[in-house]
Amino acid sequence: MNRRGYDPERGPFAASDVNAGIMEQQNNDRISELSEQVARLKGLTIDIGNEVREQNSLLDQMQDGFSSTGDLLAGSLRKIGTMLQSGGAKHMMYMVGFIVGVMVLLWLLMKRGH
Repeated sequence: MNRRGYDPERGPFAASDVNAGIMEQQNNDRISELSEQVARLKGLTIDIGNEVREQNSLLDQMQDGFSSTGDLLAGSLRKIGTMLQSGGAKHMMYMVGFIVGVMVLLWLLMKRGH
């Protein structure tokens, strides 16, 4: 080749040069598409990570709530046990009334929910 793009035996542009140019353009197009897909996947991965952190925070809060509720329930059961050990019909009536009241309240809440 004497000058760029001109070959005296094959003409101004050789077929292999044209094919190489087309293939290079196609490769560049594919690289651009892959770069866009990688960027989308990176964004999706970041979003998933943020969502996982938020869910973990909510789970930790729920665990703390359940723990404090468990402590409250344990304290109430201790008090009920002490009350039953002290005896007396009056205390037994209070306990039965409380249980019936809680059941009625739960029934009303469930009925209202439907």
